[in-house]
Amino acid sequence: MRTVLITGASSGIGEACAEVLASELKYRLLLCARRLERLKELKKKIQSAYPTCEIFCFELDVRENNEIEKTWKNLPAEWREIDILINNAGLSQGLEPIQNGDIGDWDRMIDTNVKGLLYITKHTIPLMERSEAAHIINLGSIAGKEVYPNGNVYCATKHAVDALTKAMRIDLLEKGIKVTSIDPGMVETEFSEIRFKGDKKRAENVYRGLKPLSGKDIAEIIAFVLSRPAHVNINDLLVMPTAQANGTAIIRNT
Repeated sequence: MRTVLITGASSGIGEACAEVLASELKYRLLLCARRLERLKELKKKIQSAYPTCEIFCFELDVRENNEIEKTWKNLPAEWREIDILINNAGLSQGLEPIQNGDIGDWDRMIDTNVKGLLYITKHTIPLMERSEAAHIINLGSIAGKEVYPNGNVYCATKHAVDALTKAMRIDLLEKGIKVTSIDPGMVETEFSEIRFKGDKKRAENVYRGLKPLSGKDIAEIIAFVLSRPAHVNINDLLVMPTAQANGTAIIRNT
């Protein structure tokens, strides 16, 4: 039975991945996020539906390298071999022209989206080397393929994820570790509410007049990628709602 580590698993795409991979692929779940109580609720929900599903939850901030290193050293023995890593933890803060940007927002995005992904990946690869189905899934974005007005630093972090994914694929080729980038367009999660710092009305307006993707849509795509034969790797998958053509071309029902 395969074991998957999912970062940022307490909500959105990460939460949906936990549910879908438990139900469809019967994976063992290693779940981490900053909100431990949310993880405990998710564990209870999944195990009520799938009582035999093994789940281990722990609190973690991917920005803290020393915390990651310590946590990985202290993982229970039965959770020290990992087959799949889903680098899902990430965020966007603010949507302002670069001259008006908040440096604290910039730091949080860079520390989480880029450095956090690097820290987690570096410490997890040694736990994947014995797996015959090792696979790293990085959650990118349409923002990693093109930039949009006022997206500046967030787009830069996702372009970095895109470059790192390509580099990982080369670096890990000899180890037989697959590397895939999943790049969504508009997905209705807590993303916009976090970007707008709790302004629910502004967040809801992002999805006004269209049907966005859901976390489950992305999770089912990830399940498809993970269920390909051993000789097949999907390098990069760009997915958007039907109402979205690229980062800025969107049709809304008014």
